[in-house]
Amino acid sequence: MTTPSTPVTDPLSLVALETERHVAASGWDQNPRLFALVRSADLMEREPQLGAGMGATDLAPGALTAIEQEDLPKTSSIESLLGRLAWPETVHGAAIVLERIVVPPAAERDLPAGSDAAMEALNAHPERKDVRLLVAVLRDGGSICLLRQREHDSDDKVARGEDIAPGLVHALRATLED
Repeated sequence: MTTPSTPVTDPLSLVALETERHVAASGWDQNPRLFALVRSADLMEREPQLGAGMGATDLAPGALTAIEQEDLPKTSSIESLLGRLAWPETVHGAAIVLERIVVPPAAERDLPAGSDAAMEALNAHPERKDVRLLVAVLRDGGSICLLRQREHDSDDKVARGEDIAPGLVHALRATLED
């Protein structure tokens, strides 16, 4: 896991960082947010009026644009949502942003059995950390994960890596399969 100290130039990392900053601008305690990733050139071909709002990185070869999917269906779990999701061929990738509470492994082992009681215990735990996770994947297999901690809530403190949330990467990638 690294923090972005070197310039990012690949299209997936660029759109992931831009999307994470967009979500971060709305603050914390948000519901999960889902984005379709489309090739910017294809989008501009279909919607030429959008060109006026695009910057230099949006026009670079291979650039991607994130399109938020609003009004997500209510579900008890992200896994359930992703298990029912499929993207059309025009979608080159997908990204999901969600917030989680992280506690030390020993605290996880001691959680009460019921989900409500477990949430109460997590919320009250003195070593809890609030994090926001963005996972983005492409049809060609590329992926990136970004992690922002509430206590270090700054664009230059966002960690990135490919294996921060392997289960979520796999589940999101499955939404792109035929």
